[in-house]
Amino acid sequence: MIPEPATGTYMMENQTDWEVSPGLTPYETAVARMQERVASIREGRAEDLVWLVQHPPLYTEGTSARAEDLQDPTRFPTFKAGRGGQWTYHGPGQRVAYVMLDLTRPHASVPARDVRCYVAGLERWAIETLKEFGVRGEIREGRVGIWVAQPDGREEKIGAIGVRVSRWVTWHGLALNVAPDLSHFTGIVPCGIAEHGVTSLAALGVQADMADVDAALKRNWGKIFG
Repeated sequence: MIPEPATGTYMMENQTDWEVSPGLTPYETAVARMQERVASIREGRAEDLVWLVQHPPLYTEGTSARAEDLQDPTRFPTFKAGRGGQWTYHGPGQRVAYVMLDLTRPHASVPARDVRCYVAGLERWAIETLKEFGVRGEIREGRVGIWVAQPDGREEKIGAIGVRVSRWVTWHGLALNVAPDLSHFTGIVPCGIAEHGVTSLAALGVQADMADVDAALKRNWGKIFG
């Protein structure tokens, strides 16, 4: 059981709001909230937002998902996510960071209107966060996400990235495996990659709770996005 992190909303120095939701957030609630916030950011009525949640067990279908990669369609609820990518699992013990940024302006190392650099920024953010726990996260050509190379040569995914950009405002974002039930991933081919597995901080022997991970995410955000 992962202890709940502190909750609340406050302003980061770079004018990005940071919010942590307690408990498990229904996926439909998250999508509706993101859509509302994206519209407010676009209209200048709200600041950028990093929103940290956990979901009940579910599978989401990205715009490139293949039907055959949903291997157990009755196991958990499924949702069309509207983001890029393929099938992804979300559930308790996984930290989902929904990132809503106005890309019409630069964010530190991420220039304006550059989606590729934005995705690379999310990757670097995850890698810097994992580094605090002694885990070397890596990227691989042709494989979106964050990977861990095991001593026996296996490569396992610890973080998934899927984004959508609506009129230059981002939504969706990053999912980092802290201590989820890894057997839940077997109902799909995660991100369409069958030849590699998935892992988590817990599976790697790291004793960190969600509050520890949240603190590391906050500390490393400014290194990438200002």
